[in-house]
Amino acid sequence: MIQIDISKCTGCRMCETSCTMFHTGRVNRNMARIKVVQLFQKGIDGPVVCHQCQERFCVDCPSNAMTIGDHGQIIISPTLCTLCGKCERNCPLGAIELFDKFVYVCDLCGGSPKCVEACTEGVITYFPESKKPSLAEFVNDGRKMNPSEKRLRYIEILGRAVRKEWRRER
Repeated sequence: MIQIDISKCTGCRMCETSCTMFHTGRVNRNMARIKVVQLFQKGIDGPVVCHQCQERFCVDCPSNAMTIGDHGQIIISPTLCTLCGKCERNCPLGAIELFDKFVYVCDLCGGSPKCVEACTEGVITYFPESKKPSLAEFVNDGRKMNPSEKRLRYIEILGRAVRKEWRRER
């Protein structure tokens, strides 16, 4: 699955750029399936992307428009999707977002994630056979948040551990 090490992130957003170029042929942050959150006041940057979690909260779709692909990625059927937004609300990280009548979520680029290839700092890695993480701890706090707020909260939580480690190294 995709793994993130925010301690290495520079906030360059090359992951976002490569994602949108691969999927749409143009650069548009709103259409990226990975989003970089920049916490300027804390000096922390970090990408948020679907972790292909154990729980698969997003697949609880009333129109059965979401399935799991061969690589563990989320697949959305545009013909079945009613854009109800339940998947967006259910994702505890804000890794799913509706924009311009389309659901944006990482599809692992068919098994070769372009964000991983574009990340020169080694922030984003892909291990297809690794254990899927549990995101249950993030569910309750984010129920009433929009995707942007969920992403911000997630990077803030990860950033606490990074800042502690930085302090120890000094």
